[in-house]
Amino acid sequence: MPPGAYPGVAPGAGAPEATAELETPQTPMPEGGGGERRGGVSGVLRSSAIMALGTLASRITGFLRTAMLVAALGTGALADAYNTANTVPFIIYDLLLGGILTAVVVPLIVRAREQDPEYGARYEQRLFTLAVLGLATMTAAAVLLGPVFITIYGGAMEGAQRDLAVLFARLFAVQIFFLGVSAFSGAILNTRKRFGAPMWAPVLNNIVICATAATFLVVASGRVTPESISNGQVALLAAGTIGGMTLQTLALWPSLRGSGFRWRPRLDFKKGELGRIGRMAVWTLTYVVITQIGFAVTTRLANAAGVLGRKDGLGDVGYTPYFNAYQLFQLPYAIIGVSVITALLPRMSEHAAGGRMRDVRDDFSNGLRLCSVVILPAAGLMGVLASEITVVLFAHGQTTVANAQVIADVLRMFAVALVPFAAYQLMLRVFYAMQDTRTPAFISVGVVVTNIAMAVLSYALLPTDKIIVGIAGGFALAQTVGAALGWLVLRRRLGGMDGRRIFVAYLKLVVALWPLIGFAYATHAVVDAALGTGLDSGLLALVVGSAGGGLLYLAFARMMRVEEIGSMLSTVTRRLPGRG
Repeated sequence: MPPGAYPGVAPGAGAPEATAELETPQTPMPEGGGGERRGGVSGVLRSSAIMALGTLASRITGFLRTAMLVAALGTGALADAYNTANTVPFIIYDLLLGGILTAVVVPLIVRAREQDPEYGARYEQRLFTLAVLGLATMTAAAVLLGPVFITIYGGAMEGAQRDLAVLFARLFAVQIFFLGVSAFSGAILNTRKRFGAPMWAPVLNNIVICATAATFLVVASGRVTPESISNGQVALLAAGTIGGMTLQTLALWPSLRGSGFRWRPRLDFKKGELGRIGRMAVWTLTYVVITQIGFAVTTRLANAAGVLGRKDGLGDVGYTPYFNAYQLFQLPYAIIGVSVITALLPRMSEHAAGGRMRDVRDDFSNGLRLCSVVILPAAGLMGVLASEITVVLFAHGQTTVANAQVIADVLRMFAVALVPFAAYQLMLRVFYAMQDTRTPAFISVGVVVTNIAMAVLSYALLPTDKIIVGIAGGFALAQTVGAALGWLVLRRRLGGMDGRRIFVAYLKLVVALWPLIGFAYATHAVVDAALGTGLDSGLLALVVGSAGGGLLYLAFARMMRVEEIGSMLSTVTRRLPGRG
């Protein structure tokens, strides 16, 4: 699955963001490169630093947004209707354009510019014009097809809940146009080595949604349900959701103009250009269709579990807890993984275009090891402190501690998926850099079949309140299958995967991880025994366990001489005031 997206596409995830600019220095290398190139680990870190800060700001405000929405809407029928409908625009965008942007547009623009800068600029204009026209058509069609999408993804929704979901789906479909324009603008900025801007604009979106949720809490009296929600409350949620995405898109344009891009509509495609796009896009579309089939099945089953849970008196155990756990699960990958991948894709595309597969392999190895120094400890903390994380974030307003514990159960299972998920996403970008969109489509068959099989088995065999936990487990297994298949294919394509260096780095990181897990678990156990489960105790355990465990992890990683830790720390300290 493309980053930022699913178990479905998380609203706001993956869309562009705005403000700071960053030029990535490129060091000329002889063909064949090799070793730790200047501009290897350190170059990726420099390119990723502002992106990571922007993504961190985006994700922090994003989780504040999520927490505010959970407080305002709860985790039951109303939230399921809102979240399912608000996922549809991202699904449609990703199905028809999002994957093509990632896998096709960036490599094609990079290669066109390498051939001829003037031709590359004209080619960029033609692609942008084509995207705008396509997005307008997609948006109009999605508004009309709102009931169809809720039938597909809404599972057992009925009555007032289904009617509300259909209304939201039609209103939220307007976001498709703005989401696509902002994503295409971000892709153009990335090809120009300007990575900072597309990592900041969602902060504005998140602020608008937070204000919308806060206003909803003020105007709502008591618990709001699909049956009791007023027209004014529906209008408030729709205006805030659509307005946030619109602002996010508009915020990118100053940066885009600052990069020298001026859109002049043109469709004078040259012979062979559309055919080249089509040949690459057809396999990307195949990949996205396959992943969407898996998402449709898991979403329907999660929504059906929620309906069963409410009928059986088990509480809110459906799509919204699953959705919120996935938001938390993606945070470490979004902060470091997306930043590293975004910096690496143009670099890998250039190396692949020059036939320097050894450099592509080194880029992959550097990226995977850099991601791992953050993602491994994050997975450990999620597994141990899941209850504290979810209670602190979500146990407010219409959401109880018991509701938050349901999210925690799902989050623990998602934590298992974090490392293979990040590796799989990075491998996909290696294929895209080589302009190979066919192989990811074939690999996705194995991933989606695994995901669907596990989801169906979970629904059939597990207790109702554990179905979404089982579906998350199926996602983890599916990502592991994808990473294993991708590794086998790329090993042959690249003449190796730098496996020894990656294995040694992982081994050292795993050794350094155990003190973190031990300290975090001890903190959890002591605080739980002394103070019980609640917001104050959860916050105490989360702060102490994360800070103490994190320091132990860094100390042991330095003792184990994990070079990526040293590179990352030196990059951070150089950016501190008074440090060069």
